Amino acid sequence: MARDLESLRNIGIIAHIDAGKTTVTERMLYVSGAKHRAGGVDSGTTETDDDPEEQERGITIYSACVTFNWKKITINLLDTPGHVDFTAEVERCLRVLDGAVVVFSGREGVEAQSETVWRQADKYNVPRIVFINKLDREGADFYRVLDEIGPRLNAQPVPVQIPVGMGPPHVKDPFRGVIDLVDMRLLRFSAEDDGKQVADEPIPEELLDDAQTWREMLLESLYSINTEMMEMALEEKPIPPEVIRRALRAGCIAREIQPVLCGSALHGMGVQPLLDGVGHYLPTPLERPPVIGVDPKKRDKELQRLPSVDEAFCALVFKILPAKTGDLYWIRVYSGKLESNSRVYNPNRDKKENIAQLWQIHATKKERQGQVQTLECGDIACAIGPRMSITGDTLCDTREMIELPSIQFAQAVLSMAIEPENTAERKKLSEVLEMLKRQDPTFNAVENEESGQTLISGMGELHLDVIKHRLTRDFNLNVKFYKPRVSYRETIGSKATVTGQCNRQIGATQLFARVDIIVEPLEDRASDAIVLDQFFGEHALPDNLKAAVMEELRSRAQGGGAIGSFPLTGLKISLVGGEMREVGSDEVAFRIAANDAFEQALQQGTPTLLEPVMRLDIITPEDYLGEIAGDLQQRRATIESTESRGTMTGLIAFAPLKELFGYSSAIRSLSQGRAGCSMEPHGYQAAPESDVESFGF
Repeated sequence: MARDLESLRNIGIIAHIDAGKTTVTERMLYVSGAKHRAGGVDSGTTETDDDPEEQERGITIYSACVTFNWKKITINLLDTPGHVDFTAEVERCLRVLDGAVVVFSGREGVEAQSETVWRQADKYNVPRIVFINKLDREGADFYRVLDEIGPRLNAQPVPVQIPVGMGPPHVKDPFRGVIDLVDMRLLRFSAEDDGKQVADEPIPEELLDDAQTWREMLLESLYSINTEMMEMALEEKPIPPEVIRRALRAGCIAREIQPVLCGSALHGMGVQPLLDGVGHYLPTPLERPPVIGVDPKKRDKELQRLPSVDEAFCALVFKILPAKTGDLYWIRVYSGKLESNSRVYNPNRDKKENIAQLWQIHATKKERQGQVQTLECGDIACAIGPRMSITGDTLCDTREMIELPSIQFAQAVLSMAIEPENTAERKKLSEVLEMLKRQDPTFNAVENEESGQTLISGMGELHLDVIKHRLTRDFNLNVKFYKPRVSYRETIGSKATVTGQCNRQIGATQLFARVDIIVEPLEDRASDAIVLDQFFGEHALPDNLKAAVMEELRSRAQGGGAIGSFPLTGLKISLVGGEMREVGSDEVAFRIAANDAFEQALQQGTPTLLEPVMRLDIITPEDYLGEIAGDLQQRRATIESTESRGTMTGLIAFAPLKELFGYSSAIRSLSQGRAGCSMEPHGYQAAPESDVESFGF
């Protein structure tokens, strides 16, 4: 797909659940002419929510990609979920995007998952613009939401539009248009055609003073970015709109500011100016920094690829959709060209892969817009043919290799035991679970051969509920489901310095090895175990023996702990000494000694059971705050803060996941359905002694 990179925008729509992301996407497709009729989330007719589970629940579960044209630009748009259980979909999309539109509800404002997706965008250095949506709703307040964005997200929002009125038609001053502060014009949107017709009018006299005040604030925020504007202001010259847009674009791409637009996507109000904003302010692939990777043969050697067709090919696999005709690999091409019927190299697996077909993505696997012969840098598309690659892997030129940073996903926090009804179902279940693991990096499944049960793990109750429905409805499996349980982790509570030994007689050979290690807890208990080689000097072990020890320590660090064989986390393991003899000190002996040292360290280091903790963001009328706070205390929660959010009260708390099963129903019961709650993983804390004792430790 040969493209003009100057006119290409790879963007995502990200937000808290129910802020209106999918509706924004749907209206963009409609006003751009890519669809003849706008679908609705409630009616299950949107382009990007085509999975039955999404249509039934009225939420986005799987990210979907659509490509369309707007004026002189081509937009690759990824619509993402808002629910925290499906945050991996946001993570993988932001990893490959050049820019993002962050949607906030004009009524609810900055919510818990808003903060999560904003942090994810910060992590990947993604420039973004803001769209404050739902300004036609009761209680909507553009200025309150604007005031929340800066302090809560550590952001620099710069309004380029302000609303004319707020609220539904029956209020005294309803939302009826927006004022463009760059062109200083009033934009009205036709209700008859859902915003396809935009009336561009002079600003009425009664609104002019307010508009001038906000325009001055806009210009002042840009003087430090654009010296040309500063000079024009000092000379009291009028500043042309194109100069203002240039400054806004530069500030947005540098992530110094976030231009703010507004409207009501449900009625198409503000969607056309939002599309203009995507073209004006978000970067092309050429304006993003080169991708950085390493030489897979010399990992200390850093490499980079510029966004150019003249560079060697490299791309990242960011999503896999299983299909009977061959798995669909969604890839982002960062440099060079990729031809169909070609071979590429995967440095993560050290394998060559075939690229049989290339497709332009449209929505999800059920619809592919068209087969293409070539992809070029900047493209987001689908490849069919690879067999070994997984999400986060690099595909590159077989002669000029590079390995890009992979995608790091959150660990599963909730598990559920499942069991096939009969042996005939067992093999089918195993195949389906393998397919789901390829599709979803936050889903895991481990079979226990002794009990015949399989433990499936995910990011929360909704995540596991969706998996349950897929197994029974989509794949027609007869499976028993058991009550969900928390996914514990294990660590140690204190530093342990130990010596592991091997003194074994095997045949005529006396094996001998001694290994000295120090194991200590990391401050970040949720982090992966770190294994370090700190054994140097004249008595250091030969490379092959040291490598055997390090490999054994890494293998044990990825295994289970001493309490309930739960995964180990938050450990630092240092190899600090060892001893060998001329006869009988081989790799086997040192592996035995390393394993012995590790087991001793787990026992001496105060084994500690860790339980996952969730961050709760609750919004409730003041009348129910006392009952909700009391209920939280019974759930072992810690309340961090309360604050006024318009007519409601916001409450931030941290509570163990074990105590939060069914909490969304409980909070509705406590508040007569008027309070709401969202939660996200926060970390791990030491579990109560009663939990430890339940595992017989």
